[in-house]
Amino acid sequence: MSDVHDVAVEGFTKGTDAYERARPSYPPAAVDFVVRELGIGPASTVVDLAAGTGKLTRLLVPTGATIIAVEPVEAMRAKLVEVVPGVEVRDGTAEALPLGDASVDCVTVAQAFHWFRARDALGEIDRVLRPGGGLALIWNSRDVSVPWVTRLNQVIRWNRGQIPAYDSGAEDWAALVADAGGFTPLQFTSFRHEQEMDLPLLLDRVSSTSYIAALADDDRARLLDDVRALVSEAGLAEHFALPHRTDLYWCTKQA
Repeated sequence: MSDVHDVAVEGFTKGTDAYERARPSYPPAAVDFVVRELGIGPASTVVDLAAGTGKLTRLLVPTGATIIAVEPVEAMRAKLVEVVPGVEVRDGTAEALPLGDASVDCVTVAQAFHWFRARDALGEIDRVLRPGGGLALIWNSRDVSVPWVTRLNQVIRWNRGQIPAYDSGAEDWAALVADAGGFTPLQFTSFRHEQEMDLPLLLDRVSSTSYIAALADDDRARLLDDVRALVSEAGLAEHFALPHRTDLYWCTKQA
């Protein structure tokens, strides 16, 4: 656990149930794209790294591949075992993968690569992939072209810059992969995605954010009151869509 950010451990431990209830899944088109581009099928062994509660893991099961979910936070692993039965789940970090050399065909990382020490993680991914094996990095991001979503981001991200974030602008993912060596150039595509919501689910979604889950109860309650006020001011219906953009990066290990 020493390689895992303290906020991630505390927040994802406290927020596991909210994470499972409220975090969005991934659009079928994005999953189909990964499966097709990286050749995932019944003969494949796929590692879903930093798998959380298995939001992506469960979508890979229908491919017939052997799926190994690696997750360092104990509470997340327990929930994953509960909701995605039959998948092998291992304790481990991106920087010290519990896998043999050249033992897997594909590594997927959903909503997590920004937490890693990138060079160390990419070295480990290179080690466990077979030549020609694939790597896919996936993130859901809220669509800030919608005004109320922009305001939601402002409410949630009071600590921007203090912890790792995918869309902080601090990292050039393609450059990180190129600098690591051993991989083909990182490619990119994006998909539209909507999550059906109501107020309780939105509050769970906000509560599942690691640094918010780690807050003292009073501080978290005040922030959730701000979210309630935002929903009221935006005039949202009882049921509404939270729009996302799903960003997908992929490459392969050089032969």
